[in-house]
Amino acid sequence: MAMATPGFAEPRAAPGYDVEIIRKPGAIFAGLAHDGGALLVTDLADGRLYRRTPDGRFIAFGPILPHGKDVIGDPTGPYRVARRGDNYLVAQGWTPADQKDGPNDHAVLEVDESAVVRAVSNDFWNPYDFALFGEMIYVVDAARNSIERLSGDGAKVSLFTFARLTVSGQELTALSPTEFGDKRHYETDAVPTGIAAHDGRLYVSLFGGFPFVAGSGRIVSLLDAGKVNTVRIEAVDLNAPVDITFDQKGEMLVLEHGTFDQAGSWTSGTGKLISLNPATGKRQTLLGGLTRPVAVLACNDAEIVVSQLDGVLIFLRHAVKPRP
Repeated sequence: MAMATPGFAEPRAAPGYDVEIIRKPGAIFAGLAHDGGALLVTDLADGRLYRRTPDGRFIAFGPILPHGKDVIGDPTGPYRVARRGDNYLVAQGWTPADQKDGPNDHAVLEVDESAVVRAVSNDFWNPYDFALFGEMIYVVDAARNSIERLSGDGAKVSLFTFARLTVSGQELTALSPTEFGDKRHYETDAVPTGIAAHDGRLYVSLFGGFPFVAGSGRIVSLLDAGKVNTVRIEAVDLNAPVDITFDQKGEMLVLEHGTFDQAGSWTSGTGKLISLNPATGKRQTLLGGLTRPVAVLACNDAEIVVSQLDGVLIFLRHAVKPRP
């Protein structure tokens, strides 16, 4: 499942935006973060963290982290990264299928410029993303379908476990007319993938579980203080939303991984970056034609970055208006 269905697709920007595409052959890009004037990016191909400098160079730093393919053939390794103080936090995925379990697998790690400083916690199954709020680290576990809260000393509290999503058989018959009955309802895992803290709430993208029915993904939110929670639905009818963030104007940016076809792979060019106004619900596709995008980062009012599993970084910027 690591590959997309054959086909050629190039990212397409909405009117008023320009696109710059950076390719690093052999890379499998994942997490994105700020680091002063540089861009941090994780590479699942070699288990490294990279700093992309303003002059466009990729400089590897930190340790070589466990990496490879998981049991379903997708790349696993350092999914996400963020600067925290003098060091960095990394969401490290589950153990590669051909390797033995180690202390740095399925963990939130603290690393410095050369080594793992400590495993903040390795009591996860598949920690896919995290959000920082004060001294706390909020982690989505994409295998337990839960939100976990970590304190600085590694103490972990389970905040919320997502119920399974209900999908109608009518929706599933498009994938397999013989396997699913159109009069029945089926359940799939919710699978949280992205998390963002904004205005006192945690926003989570629910990717959905196999067979990844088109339009079954959603964005939900809940209070971030560990109080008794009721989940609030923020957006529905999404195609495998894989990451979420907010820009400086408060617009929600949702990254769709794309649609899944009957052949058992993701369809090239079906991923999107959507801007969604939380107050009005108005949506705009900022970027289309994406192939297996995985992370989005709002750098400032003028620039957004998207990473893809094919070693592509896409920079979306407001178009410069020509002088009269």
